[in-house]
Amino acid sequence: MAKRQLTREEIPVYHLQDFRHLHRDTSDNSAFGYNNLPDTHKIKGFEIYSSQGLVPAVGPLKSDFYRMSITLAGGVDVRLGVEEFRHQPGTISFTYPGQVFTKCNIQPGTFGYYALFEADFLEGLLAPDKFQEEFPFFSIEGQLFIQLNTEEITEVTAHVQQIDAELRQLKAGRNVAIKMYFYLLLLAIKRSYIRQELHLTSTDTRAAYLVPRFRKLVSQHYLAKRKVADYAALLGVTPNHLNRTVREATGHTASYAISTMLVQEAKALLRFTDSTIAEISHRLDFSDPAGFNRFFREQTGQTPLGFRKSG
Repeated sequence: MAKRQLTREEIPVYHLQDFRHLHRDTSDNSAFGYNNLPDTHKIKGFEIYSSQGLVPAVGPLKSDFYRMSITLAGGVDVRLGVEEFRHQPGTISFTYPGQVFTKCNIQPGTFGYYALFEADFLEGLLAPDKFQEEFPFFSIEGQLFIQLNTEEITEVTAHVQQIDAELRQLKAGRNVAIKMYFYLLLLAIKRSYIRQELHLTSTDTRAAYLVPRFRKLVSQHYLAKRKVADYAALLGVTPNHLNRTVREATGHTASYAISTMLVQEAKALLRFTDSTIAEISHRLDFSDPAGFNRFFREQTGQTPLGFRKSG
């Protein structure tokens, strides 16, 4: 499939119907969820897969749909915005539309499931504009990585298996049943989320919560806000306090997080579009292509053109 040609105002955002080639090995003949599912069995706005047949690395990229990834064995590195996490058994991560997403370093023997779905998939059970309120782990304010205990992950896995069973048969009420099983799956996760009191941290001003909130804001505003002072104002702290807190927690300055997001954006544009280096430089608001080249080389050790050719 050809790379996408973007206008100056656009950023590369994939839709569910044109996303499969980026995450699935086309030669894989496994039969779980949507993999090798007959067209007559597919339903609009929802896909689910096992990790069998997943390509070795995905992204950096963006989508206009939600993702959820469940790891049962092994491990994989996931980056959502500037937040990084090593999946282990019982880990679940969540991605909301427009977020920069990367998955890599999949260990041998890793196994799990992942679901991709559009905002209105649960319509009829839950209004699309209420989805993030009902399931806050899919929102900018939520915790994007959580760890479930054995009982909880067993319950979630059971719902995944029920969804797969419904997908592969054409029984009466099948589409509604799939929506209901998926809703119950998300509800099981929400109960764990509440049990762990993760829903109580979004307004906490202590240092332990300031850094995650800063990272989420960077993930949301990095194209428009490039200064640490911009984020300090949003968080109600001084730039010096924000820099000191971020450095103590991560070993890097607050500006490093902003640069990291810009690099991911640049990589997505270089890898998945035919835009020229000059067009990408302009899109990312650099003064000239030479400045963009210097920035990219400093951050990655490669030139933008070298990175594009290596992909």
